[in-house]
Amino acid sequence: MSSNRNERVKGDSNSKTPKKKSAVKILIKVLCFILCAVLGLGLGAFIYVYKTLGAVGFVNTPFVDKSQYETIDFDNLDDIDLDSGDVASSWENGGHTRVYVNKKYPIKKVSQKDSKVENILVFGVDSRGTNDVTCRADAILVVSIDKRRDCVKMISLMRDTGVKIEGRSATDKLTHSYAYGGVGLLINTINDNFGLDIQRFVMLDFGSSSDIIDMIGGIEIDVTAGEVKYANQNIREENSLLKTNVPYLTHGGRQTLNGVQATSWARIRSLDSDYARSGRQRTLAIALMHKVASYKKTAQIALLEDSAGMFETNMNAMDMMRVALDAVDVLGDVKEYRAPADGMFKVQDNPWMMIVDWDSQLADLHRFIWEEE
Repeated sequence: MSSNRNERVKGDSNSKTPKKKSAVKILIKVLCFILCAVLGLGLGAFIYVYKTLGAVGFVNTPFVDKSQYETIDFDNLDDIDLDSGDVASSWENGGHTRVYVNKKYPIKKVSQKDSKVENILVFGVDSRGTNDVTCRADAILVVSIDKRRDCVKMISLMRDTGVKIEGRSATDKLTHSYAYGGVGLLINTINDNFGLDIQRFVMLDFGSSSDIIDMIGGIEIDVTAGEVKYANQNIREENSLLKTNVPYLTHGGRQTLNGVQATSWARIRSLDSDYARSGRQRTLAIALMHKVASYKKTAQIALLEDSAGMFETNMNAMDMMRVALDAVDVLGDVKEYRAPADGMFKVQDNPWMMIVDWDSQLADLHRFIWEEE
């Protein structure tokens, strides 16, 4: 009896094993299907985002090593007088201003100082039309994405900072370097004078900045009562250039501004100073970034698709995807800086220019970006 019972028990156990194995196989298959589906969606999303980013205005800017750069015979730029130039041409054809790339002035390759701190140039131009390409740089910002300390640092570089520009024998304004030699000369001038390691850039004009703000339904800005009059002067100018009828501001206080209203507010200069103006530009940029960061990923992708072509950059799709992911991770902490900083420059009257105490300024700026001792 005992032997038979043991045989039956053994037989029952063996009879159940195929069912258990079959159930396990089914479960594994189901999990594999789910995993493949998830990976498939991820791959599909990746391909979609990659193609969307590929539609952004990519600009192929030449790069050269330092040794090659030193052999270039640059033009003499002393005879160019930008202060007498015309940047008030009308916006007749619509669209946006293309970035100015002068192949005579390639970007000099510079090694990244810290692999976890990436500095990217974001700048606007003072063009007033799509054909006004050789214009000055305006709203010059360095966006420093700091993965080491989990923050974003925004540095305004004052456009009237006196700097050494390749091809100019005398100190000249930073803003002029873009008009002299395009984005390559602008980046090299910033790196050489401020000791930075910029290789990538994003360029916008007034029209594209306004359009992107309108796409997200405007941004909230705290407008002072004194700023209303001067913002409206800029709105009047933008309405004339863009053939629009954007409403004027009626009061101060925290309010949602549309694209033209926001960029007009950020461009105020005659009310106070260029220092206050650069602060308004940083405020606008931070408000824009925070609002986009609050969107769901699908909405961010849709916004990117809609805004493709409104700005230009030398970052390819993979660069932009990497930078975007890095920035979103650290956007909760945004720090601000302005160069030259208070107490580190003197004002020259004719022509009006900020003459920098470079020893103090570079040490302070590098402490802010890399927290160097």
